[in-house]
Amino acid sequence: MDKAALADRADGTLAEASAAGASAIRIEPATRPSSSPPPPSEGSGTPDLVRGTPDLFINRELSWLEFNQRVLDEARDRSVPLLERLKFVSICASNLDEFFMVRVAGLVGQRRDRVHVVASDGMSPTEQLAAIAKRVGRMRNEMSELLLEDLLPELAGRGVRLIAARDVGVDGRAQLRQYFRDQVLPVLTPLAIDPGHPFPHLRNKSLNLIAMLSGSHRQAVAPAFAMVQVPGVLPRLVRVTTADEGTKAAYVLLDDLIALHIGDLFPGFRCLGAWPFRVVRNFDLSIDEEEAEDLLESVKQEVRRRDRGNAVSVLIDGRAHQAAQDMLREALRVDTEYVFTVDGPLNLPDLVQLGETLDQDPELRDPAFTPQLVPPFRHEEEPIFAVIAKRDVLLHHPYESFDPVVHFIEEAATDPDVLAIKQTLYRTSGDSPIVKALMRAADHGKQVTALVEIKARFDEENNIQWARKLEEAGVHVVYGLLGLKTHAKAALVVRRENGELKRYVHLGTGNYNPSTARLYTDLSFFTARPDIGEDASSLFNLLTSCTAPATWRKLIVAPLGLHERVLGLIEREAAAARAGRPARIVAKMNSLVDPDVILALYRASQAGVRIDLMVRGICCLRPGLPGVSDNIRVSSIVDRFLEHARIFVFEADGAQEVYCASADWMQRNFHRRVEVMFPVEDPVLKARIVEEILGTEMRDNMKRRTLRADGHWHHARPSEGEHEVRAQRVFLNRARDAAARADAKVRHERPFIVRPVRNRPTKTPDGLDVEPAPSRDSVPEGLLSVPPPAPGTHNNG
Repeated sequence: MDKAALADRADGTLAEASAAGASAIRIEPATRPSSSPPPPSEGSGTPDLVRGTPDLFINRELSWLEFNQRVLDEARDRSVPLLERLKFVSICASNLDEFFMVRVAGLVGQRRDRVHVVASDGMSPTEQLAAIAKRVGRMRNEMSELLLEDLLPELAGRGVRLIAARDVGVDGRAQLRQYFRDQVLPVLTPLAIDPGHPFPHLRNKSLNLIAMLSGSHRQAVAPAFAMVQVPGVLPRLVRVTTADEGTKAAYVLLDDLIALHIGDLFPGFRCLGAWPFRVVRNFDLSIDEEEAEDLLESVKQEVRRRDRGNAVSVLIDGRAHQAAQDMLREALRVDTEYVFTVDGPLNLPDLVQLGETLDQDPELRDPAFTPQLVPPFRHEEEPIFAVIAKRDVLLHHPYESFDPVVHFIEEAATDPDVLAIKQTLYRTSGDSPIVKALMRAADHGKQVTALVEIKARFDEENNIQWARKLEEAGVHVVYGLLGLKTHAKAALVVRRENGELKRYVHLGTGNYNPSTARLYTDLSFFTARPDIGEDASSLFNLLTSCTAPATWRKLIVAPLGLHERVLGLIEREAAAARAGRPARIVAKMNSLVDPDVILALYRASQAGVRIDLMVRGICCLRPGLPGVSDNIRVSSIVDRFLEHARIFVFEADGAQEVYCASADWMQRNFHRRVEVMFPVEDPVLKARIVEEILGTEMRDNMKRRTLRADGHWHHARPSEGEHEVRAQRVFLNRARDAAARADAKVRHERPFIVRPVRNRPTKTPDGLDVEPAPSRDSVPEGLLSVPPPAPGTHNNG
């Protein structure tokens, strides 16, 4: 059964979800502002009017660039430690590379193939490319200015200097000369460019030098050009001795060193100059899955081929001669507007190594932290399955340790009562303990199934390697559904208990990757609820046999109805508001792009629904438009950890629903991926998500920005006398406090028993006061309120 067949199946089974009622959470009643227009009547035509108005949408690509600007703003913020600022400017540069490799490359292809596609905001591919070039040009200039006038001088003031090779003193020059002859020159390959030597293929993102030669010393000839690839096998930063007092470490760039000695590569010619440049190519995969007999081999071949994709942009040293720039532009067939001249070093991620000498200075880094092992997994003597059988468990990463997720699979691998393990793997770490546990489980004779998404962008090679190793270990490996990426994060363990089979499920908003679990904010949810367990079995049957169930009990799955359900939930809130009943929506996600959802949110706003959206990255919705989105607020947090969780809260008629998901509100998540949205029904966990997590983030006045109708973002700052709230710092403190309380309780109850704890808390300095968990009275207007937990229920931290 292919994607189309699944969609047909969904039409008959789940399309009614859009009109389904939802038993939901109690939310603070929203009052309709007196300035709001009256709610539209049925058939008023408002949806058509909204759909036909491009000004109501922000362009997707330009919105993403504004997200990258927020990353750059962190590098500009002097309250951020110096080495963290260097990290942020590096991330900004890497983000731009990926943006060009995928998004810009796609627009270039559309223009080349004369595909007349108009985005929701009304911009054609040609118009988008022009706007992107202009915006990126400003951003690159800002990055260079920040580096040359702020970050590098700050590093120099701390004793770490980046020096131009030509400015090195006599002793250092001799040292560099020796290093060049012994370590660099033997590795270099000069490449002439002439009729007998056509322009060479340059690898994606590789650093190169273009040399301009005047001809031999014996006769004058027209200037010629040659290429030298800067070898990636050598360190980009070359340490050099300097007599400057107070200098702890001095470096020159490898490309600068090669340029200084470029004459050694072209004896008999006079070099007029040599300048570094980088080429960014189309790096997206293009696979016809219906024609591919072996999807794994097709992806492997495409991964090898894509390094030869068409050039999309060129970055070149701003000092380069115009003739050199023109030659590169013509040879690589890149538009003039996508040849970016840069003052200062190229490939900024390499410069992060400048901070290694200063790593021991605690003022220059964010405070070290250890993800906390919190109750009910801390000091727990019972197996993890016994803990989950008692109650649902929610973990907030990276503040709370990812170890229980790993242990969930590791214990299942060796537990004699476990019969089967099924898991999706979208992105995982290079030395994944989860993958190794799956291999051990297969070795123990258990039924192990792994859905490995080999089309996960930029992780294809890593996932192909894991797929082969899993298959060799006896794991049943599948690659998902034709035409769809499997983006859902799910693990299912089937265990025999007292003669019956019991299902244990882990669902998450993030990947099964212990490395990124320390860098991304996500939620993990463990449950033994039978209805979710049955749905999890149906999900894996869908992935392995392409058979969808007639109905889903709790899970909402894309592409089998997630889009319809989201639209239905939004419309239900709008209907409640029109009838004068409480209505409220709070949604947290990475990206909001889908036009249908945006239009539904506009209609809900017109009906009087108060809507708060926390969107880390792309947001195509315009908040605050009179008569359209007056009741919508959009905010974004960019801080130490990458905000990655997806949380959706709806209220109607005094009921409340809280969902978490693997999916953003984008067309690709709704229609081209297998995604899962799951309900959190435990009242204590709902209260924690709504008030403790979302509530704190909405009060952040240090790292939160708010979106205006014109597409610009405003940085929130505490007013005079207002308590500083930095959400991520608050979460770190809460996790440490929960672990400390658990330790104190154990010491009190079992004073003579010492038990090992996998992750002991580390004492770290805090730049902000610990904000107490919000009381119900402290929740500001617009936040959700939930009923108190029922007697006898326990929070897990």
